[in-house]
Amino acid sequence: MDVKKIVKEHYSNVAKTGCSCSCNNKMADAKIIAKSIGYSNKELSEAGIANLGLGCGNPVALSDIKIGEIVVDLGSGAGIDCFLASKKVGIKGKIIGLDFNEDMLKLARKNAKKLKLKNVEFKKADIEKMPLQDNSVNVIISNCVINLAPNKNKVFSEAYRVLKKGGRMFISDIVLLKELSVKEKADKGLISGCVAGALLKDEYIKIIKSAGFKVEILSEDKKISKEQYEGMPLESLKIKAIK
Repeated sequence: MDVKKIVKEHYSNVAKTGCSCSCNNKMADAKIIAKSIGYSNKELSEAGIANLGLGCGNPVALSDIKIGEIVVDLGSGAGIDCFLASKKVGIKGKIIGLDFNEDMLKLARKNAKKLKLKNVEFKKADIEKMPLQDNSVNVIISNCVINLAPNKNKVFSEAYRVLKKGGRMFISDIVLLKELSVKEKADKGLISGCVAGALLKDEYIKIIKSAGFKVEILSEDKKISKEQYEGMPLESLKIKAIK
């Protein structure tokens, strides 16, 4: 099964239709979802143009991004987190959004142009192989994307490589609290919907530590299971990882 193809096709459709999907809940209102996972009214008024009702948290709100820093967003989608981060780094900083979906990149660039942001750049890239130099980035953010990557070890080792010493990674991601069935793991809707490719929480944390990071759990959102995932055994895990 080609997981990346399934994910790419799904999110191309989201980009083209503007559907406010959050995994399996396609009819949900994007703004309601965004507020439920941590976006404020102020943030949505500033960058709501890029809100598709996706994600499982607000990594920018969790972060300590500073003026002048270089920030990379893994799986930047329509750009909402990049646009919020751009205000934190100011004109001397830079935001780089990485996404392997051309339709999402096209939408993100269109949104950036509308918002007249000069410090945001979007690059086509697989987060398992980032087109960035070693020790070149201050902060990495990611919102409900790493669970979609087939090789999470590569993602975190790449993140460690590109971060400067003392660099930080702020992640909101779906992790499992119980193993899924074989049938669930093969379900295309659950694959593209942030569930089938997710790891058990302890395994996820272990992989981050194995890449060399010091890990701090910021919070765990168990409510999201009922709110967006029909009670499946999962949570949204918020993590700060330091190189």
